[in-house]
Amino acid sequence: MSSIDFSWYTLAAALSTAVLCVTWLCTTPRSKLPLPPGPKKLPLVGNLFDMARTRLPWETCMEWSKTFDSDIIHLDLAGTSMIVLSSVEATDALMGNRSSLYSDRPTFRMAGELMGWDFLISLMRYGEEWRTHRRLFVKETSNLMGSEGFHHAECLAAHALLRRLLLNPEAFLDHLHIMPGEVMMSAAYGIDPLPVNDPYISLAEEAGKAFSLAVVPGRFLVDSIPLLKYVPEWIPGARFKCIAREVRALTRKLRDVPFAETKRRVQAGVAQASFTANALRNVDAANTSYPERVVKNAAAMMYMGGTETTSSVLSSFVLAMLSNPDAQRKAQLEVDSVLGHGNFPNPRDKKEEMPYVAALIKELLRWRNATPFAAPHFLTVEDTYRGYRLPAKSLVIGNAWAILHDETVYPDPYSFKPERFLLDGKLNPAVRDPEVAFGFGRRICPGQQMGISTVWIAVVSILAMFNITKAVGEDGEPIEPSYDDAGGIVLSPVPFKCKITPRSEATVQAIRAT
Repeated sequence: MSSIDFSWYTLAAALSTAVLCVTWLCTTPRSKLPLPPGPKKLPLVGNLFDMARTRLPWETCMEWSKTFDSDIIHLDLAGTSMIVLSSVEATDALMGNRSSLYSDRPTFRMAGELMGWDFLISLMRYGEEWRTHRRLFVKETSNLMGSEGFHHAECLAAHALLRRLLLNPEAFLDHLHIMPGEVMMSAAYGIDPLPVNDPYISLAEEAGKAFSLAVVPGRFLVDSIPLLKYVPEWIPGARFKCIAREVRALTRKLRDVPFAETKRRVQAGVAQASFTANALRNVDAANTSYPERVVKNAAAMMYMGGTETTSSVLSSFVLAMLSNPDAQRKAQLEVDSVLGHGNFPNPRDKKEEMPYVAALIKELLRWRNATPFAAPHFLTVEDTYRGYRLPAKSLVIGNAWAILHDETVYPDPYSFKPERFLLDGKLNPAVRDPEVAFGFGRRICPGQQMGISTVWIAVVSILAMFNITKAVGEDGEPIEPSYDDAGGIVLSPVPFKCKITPRSEATVQAIRAT
């Protein structure tokens, strides 16, 4: 998939954009304060090529912050101003304390307009439409989280994950992608996925990967040069239009197909309790403020968003156990002491008795946070901060990767160390919680507790039943995983090998009994 296509129309569009920018600069009064520091900008294109060349922009921006000794840097993407914040102090000051200015979203040309993801709550502009969707999402997910049905669905998905790992441990990455999808399908729509090759799960995975690539800043030139969206896809170099057309068909299926099935079941009186079923019943009740399209949009957000990010965390869990076998042993000892060897966890019980597991999950969220670059916020008016001018219509990005790998807060940040969150065997409240992994300000992910709950049941289930060790090559030596990322806005490790084996015959029998 080519993400940036250059041809004669690109040059023409760039020149047109440059003329508009020069006209704006000459006619618009601006503050005389300097912009935040940043890398050298080229004429017309600014730092566009710098961002296009980097596969991991969060790491590149973190290095720039170190180079310029500043937790706020400025980039220019062919006329689009971008501000990257790399500290909690900066994100709290702007996205938190000035949230009325910084809670909007930019127009996502590729992901929103061309691919059709504009119905997602995470991409909506700040306003009443967004508030309506978020209210419904928070209300119904809170009700769902308190229900036995949701926790039962988590247990069923965890048991299915264990069976797959027992039967085919080599395909562990596929299994870790399926499990969150099963939970979210049940939670969002009350649909029980097929044991293998479920079309709904496959649809969510395919669409999620496309979305993850589309929202990386600088990935597609059309986001910086909006005129390109009018270029016909048959023109040489307009491959991005073909990609957008293909993905747009996926997004509509993702939004419409499972929703239609649940609506049919509700009307027939056979629907399981779920986000969609519960919300549709409320829509039919009197005085509702949530039209059906809002229910459909919010359900799709849960279905896709929860699947991608949660599977990312679970994949990182396996890498973490390979990088720190001692952490695995300590966690297993704690799980066995609370549950008893060979027993399954219950998502509603025993969490407070497992502080090491709680610390391990916090470290998972920090070590390889699922969304290193939070989705861009949009500065609606010009602002100032620490003597810098922050231009109106700037993209403002919280670099969660930089914040969670700040060695002054988390010493030895690239090592997996759950102990950093503990003191005398209990969670240490003095250590900063990695909540920035879920976003910033008013745009923080509303489904974070649901995601953490799913991670907890999966992690504890695997720890209770399996050992995770390095695979051994033909030469008899352990195979080291690369720890590399595949690219995209959601962190996803490149495929790697490991060995997943049952801890005992008792655990084998327990898994088979499910």
